[in-house]
Amino acid sequence: MKQSHSFATGLIKAFCEAGTGLLVLDNPQRKNAVTAAMWRAIPDAIHWLHVDAGARVIVLTGGGHADFSAGADISEFTELRKDAATARIYEASNSRTFAAIREAPVPVIAAVRGICYGGGFGLAAAADLRLASSDAVFAVPAARLGLAYPADAIQDFVRGLGSQLARRALFTGAALKASELLASGFLSDVTGPEDLDQRAQVLADTIAANAPLSLRASKLALRAVEQGDDDLLREAEIIGASTFESADYREGRNAFAERRRPVFSGR
Repeated sequence: MKQSHSFATGLIKAFCEAGTGLLVLDNPQRKNAVTAAMWRAIPDAIHWLHVDAGARVIVLTGGGHADFSAGADISEFTELRKDAATARIYEASNSRTFAAIREAPVPVIAAVRGICYGGGFGLAAAADLRLASSDAVFAVPAARLGLAYPADAIQDFVRGLGSQLARRALFTGAALKASELLASGFLSDVTGPEDLDQRAQVLADTIAANAPLSLRASKLALRAVEQGDDDLLREAEIIGASTFESADYREGRNAFAERRRPVFSGR
């Protein structure tokens, strides 16, 4: 059964079916620019998808089939980001959102088409896997606007782009093509615009069919290695060890012996 929920007065939409979640930035008339309300809502949407709807993987994309996101809604900056004090409050919300994607218990896939700028680029960078259509264009124009990108979110650009390309993106503000980011490893695949949704769906469904505890242990271990975090590594080790006592491990062994596809319960 397909479940759905909207957040931020409909600007964030969440759907889940058969363990595959979809989180849509649905502000297409503004190229899916992320308003302050949307920044606040995205962590809630991720929580709803994983906890309430039972998503085992989440696909993050833009509404309207034209753009992923033009980034933060600049029209709000006059009031919400007018000085250092208001900027700190605004950016704390941004940081919570990036962290919610980065630290989600389930894998997050960014499916990017069209414009992917600024905070939109940051959302994609925080994801675990990224696919893009051949017309996707990426940029971090903060330096051209006279502001600094949130410091704690820079880790996602370095992790995804590598040191040199992250510096180029941040220092120049220049646009990067999908083909460049595929070559750099930031993107795992580039498709024709008409194929992006299907390719993301196939990848998500493949992941959702696997054992949830195994996915969680792998995601934690990857984060631990990337961040050099010993506490995360110990947590990953504990969850990894628990898989050997799980019903899913028994199901995996039985399915292999019986030459059938396993049906995992997450227990």
